[in-house]
Amino acid sequence: MNETNDSTGRTLDPEFVAKLACPVTRSPLRQEGDWLIAAEGGRRYPIRDRIPILLAEEAVMDDPAGTDESQDRSTPGS
Repeated sequence: MNETNDSTGRTLDPEFVAKLACPVTRSPLRQEGDWLIAAEGGRRYPIRDRIPILLAEEAVMDDPAGTDESQDRSTPGS
């Protein structure tokens, strides 16, 4: 697998990435830093030690509203 350095770290070979697909939506993936981003569905898959982790349970969903409910620390009724 051919890799090149860029300002964010390692970039996977574009020809290799072009052969990959989201295991859930089967949509193409693109690399952004240490993540592979699905063209559909808002899933991001991590790249660890230059290995794409394309497991549905490892995917992180993009939050289109820009909020992360897991970070909401407000209590009901306050």
